Amino acid sequence: MAPALADRIAEIASDRKAIDICVIDLREIVSYTDAFVVCTGNTDRQTKAIHDAILEQLKRDEPRVLPRRVEGLGKGGWILMDYLDCVVHIFTPEARSYYRLENLWGEAPAREVV
Repeated sequence: MAPALADRIAEIASDRKAIDICVIDLREIVSYTDAFVVCTGNTDRQTKAIHDAILEQLKRDEPRVLPRRVEGLGKGGWILMDYLDCVVHIFTPEARSYYRLENLWGEAPAREVV
């Protein structure tokens, strides 16, 4: 389910004008999740809109999927949505540049989503 879920999340984020969308495949590296979806919104407001769209669409899709945990929503610079098989990271440009998440997982296969 993780590759399909990651692709669906990337699609929703793209529809909300997220930029630099990347799916990182972690299945061979860690046991707590299968993939990260990393994307950027230009402002705190846009990161929240991306979060809202992902949450609402996945609640309506079949099968329904809800995150186990969401963090950072109050600030918006880095919003994390934990769907167990897939963890979503929605950054502002400044936060993404600071945390450089893709560099931390450089050995993992990753693909850009257009």
